[in-house]
Amino acid sequence: MAKQTAAQSAKQKPVHEIRLGRIKATVWENETDNGTRYSVNVCRLYKDGDQWKQTASFGRDDLPLVAKVVDLVHTWVYEQAG
Repeated sequence: MAKQTAAQSAKQKPVHEIRLGRIKATVWENETDNGTRYSVNVCRLYKDGDQWKQTASFGRDDLPLVAKVVDLVHTWVYEQAG
């Protein structure tokens, strides 16, 4: 398998995304010698002036939605294993 350059890696897109309100999980697919592996990033979106930004910091009231998004993404990843 050929190695990717930094420019190619930057163009890579998540294979799946789940968003509920301001909470978003993105799923990344990684091919390994042992088969496909998935990694997940979870973030909270917020607006700073006119610009949308994201953070990995969550407040108390965000946590129930984080739990729901993580549960949904877990189900999706589990189903990919067939």
